[in-house]
Amino acid sequence: MAVELDPVAAPGGETVYVDRDRAERGAKGPFYVAYATPDGTERWGFFCANCESADNAMDTMGRIECNVCGNIRKPDEWDAAHE
Repeated sequence: MAVELDPVAAPGGETVYVDRDRAERGAKGPFYVAYATPDGTERWGFFCANCESADNAMDTMGRIECNVCGNIRKPDEWDAAHE
């Protein structure tokens, strides 16, 4: 069964395709996986469900932060030396 991906506007005027069945937990709401292609073959990044924005960033430790509302996902591995 094919997964339905929702087209949304991303920064720079491009369209990305959001899979609302695949999510990472955020402090204010989930971050959904977003794809660059409508068939879901090329991963693009994440979409913040709290403010409905694709304007976010991920660091090398896996922390995701929305640049619009401040929603944040903690890193996969945390080490006090990185703070």
